Amino acid sequence: MNGINPWALGVFILFFAATIIIGSSIQWLRGLFGGGKAATVSSEEEWSLGGRQFGAWVTWFLVGGDFYTAYTVIAVPALVYAAGGYGFFALPYTIIVYPFIFLVMPRLWKLAHAGGHSTAADLVRARFNSRGLEIVVALTGLVAVMPYIALQLIGIRTVIQALGLPGDIPLVIAFVSLAAYTWLGGLHAPALTAFIKDIMIYIAVLVAVTVIPLHMGGYSALFAGADTTQPVLHAGQGLPYATLALSSALAAFLYPHTLTGILAAKSADTIRQNAVFLPIYTVVLGLIAMLGLMAHTAGIKTDNATMVVPLLFQQIFPAWFSGFCFAAIAVGALVPAAVMAIGAANLVTSNLLPPQKNPVRTSRITALAVKVGALFCVLFLNAKFAIDFQLLGGVIILQTFPALVLGLLRIRFSSAAMLAGWAVGGIVGLGLCWMDGLKPIHMVALGPLSGMVSTGLLSLIVNLVVVGLVTLIKPAAELPAALEAGPVDDMRNSSSTIS
Repeated sequence: MNGINPWALGVFILFFAATIIIGSSIQWLRGLFGGGKAATVSSEEEWSLGGRQFGAWVTWFLVGGDFYTAYTVIAVPALVYAAGGYGFFALPYTIIVYPFIFLVMPRLWKLAHAGGHSTAADLVRARFNSRGLEIVVALTGLVAVMPYIALQLIGIRTVIQALGLPGDIPLVIAFVSLAAYTWLGGLHAPALTAFIKDIMIYIAVLVAVTVIPLHMGGYSALFAGADTTQPVLHAGQGLPYATLALSSALAAFLYPHTLTGILAAKSADTIRQNAVFLPIYTVVLGLIAMLGLMAHTAGIKTDNATMVVPLLFQQIFPAWFSGFCFAAIAVGALVPAAVMAIGAANLVTSNLLPPQKNPVRTSRITALAVKVGALFCVLFLNAKFAIDFQLLGGVIILQTFPALVLGLLRIRFSSAAMLAGWAVGGIVGLGLCWMDGLKPIHMVALGPLSGMVSTGLLSLIVNLVVVGLVTLIKPAAELPAALEAGPVDDMRNSSSTIS
């Protein structure tokens, strides 16, 4: 990072700015080539859910884009660089989550489509007939997504810093570019530019995992030179590795942005098809995580682990290709961050505010406010690793798991039980995070057994225990008619469509 390299900066600006311009102009392009009606985003559903018309191809990139973000390209390699094999917990996490998508999300989509619901809070309100529970689920999603967007801002800022821009300029550029991209394009912007992001990421990663090891004498030399960061777990890391993977998997599709991608699909079968093929992304994730090991072998030395991947690319690649890789990382943060902001805005306009005369404008303003909240997370939350922002969001959003997922079962849970579980689980989770300095794991001692356990999983267990106890004391009066068929019957009825 010795000054600004004009080649790297020029290539970065070309690809990054082009993505923003294409995404921001997507409605105009749709009107030009597809007819005048499609050129507007006056409908809230059109702006926030793309009209619920995304097929398998667009949904593939949109849902994958929600998953593979600056978390993947910046935060995971940074954790591997600093902590070794422990950072690979992201691989089993993504493997666990795909069966969950296949089994649960088509059911949620059908209920949402039948009832015209656009958010998790809508579904919870329909299930429990509770305005109070609807509000807390909406607020939880709104708060949980802010540190996740903060992680994307850190990703964009990191690559701009690597280009040599000084001071707070990188963070300002990151915030302004994200705000413009989301304001103008709505959900169509990230949905229809996600394929650009994925192609750029694939090129950068495939070149990196091929060329960088060649510089080091092959993969055998890479592993031999990794010193203490060999891709194995050190003593005491097995339990946090497993529990972080499980809690992350359970949290992944509770976020408003991941649900937005699901609810924007045109059918339940579209979701199932994507669940079958999305594991391909896990292969790419594993290759990306190995960049942390490559940085050690390449001799990268830094106290800021977040800079590991940019420093590695600058050391190995010519300036112009480093600029392309930085643009890929920035776009990889921009696209999902836009979906996150839109998903959060849906919660405000649909569940927290009365009906609006101009819901699109309200959604845009809300999305901007959410990004401001994310900016404050960057400025004032002192997390040791960038990945801790995402894991903090997981602790928060996991408190909606009982209401959203257990609510699909044919058990008469009451809204009082869900509210009590949410409150106690949230207090425990956030309290432990605060005590541990935002670390996502907490020491648990049970007699002779002790170990570090995911804070999100601990808080969810507390939540579920409270839900169970309150339900025994005061069960719900009746089960909503929409759930009488039950998820098992729903899966049986739809099985003929999968062949």
